[in-house]
Amino acid sequence: MDRAAALIRALLRVATGLSFAVLMAAVLLQVFARTFLGSSPVWTEELTRFALLYLAAFGTALSLSTGDLVNVDLVSESLPGRSPWMLRLVSALITLGFCLVLIWPAWRFTAIGAMQGSPALGLKMSWIHAAVLLMLAALALAAAIRVAGMLRGTTDGLPEHAPGEIE
Repeated sequence: MDRAAALIRALLRVATGLSFAVLMAAVLLQVFARTFLGSSPVWTEELTRFALLYLAAFGTALSLSTGDLVNVDLVSESLPGRSPWMLRLVSALITLGFCLVLIWPAWRFTAIGAMQGSPALGLKMSWIHAAVLLMLAALALAAAIRVAGMLRGTTDGLPEHAPGEIE
């Protein structure tokens, strides 16, 4: 299970990095073209938006899997005994449940996109709408791995490194 979790985390890192690279390339092309050519290709703005959606989708799941997702734990982590651990577990379970409930509507939303096309790139919007489905599926998977690890005792649900520390 730990090996599978590490593989999923690695895939999420690669997908997040690729999404960010596409975003940077599109923005750099847009800035370069506006500065030196007078106008930028129309599709760069659209590609930037789509890359940002996928960056958020993969990055959110990656953050949850590493324990780095934004968390307001000032009160919960100061509680005595096993209470902080229980709250982290309940939070992961709620996240898992919320994602599972929303996967079917996200699937339907993605299917609707097959009937639409993006104006500049000409892509089926189902490719774009799939970012929501992917985010929910990846978040559910990350939450399930976190719950399983906490119940098995291989993780306590805390971030992998100290706050402020760079990997």
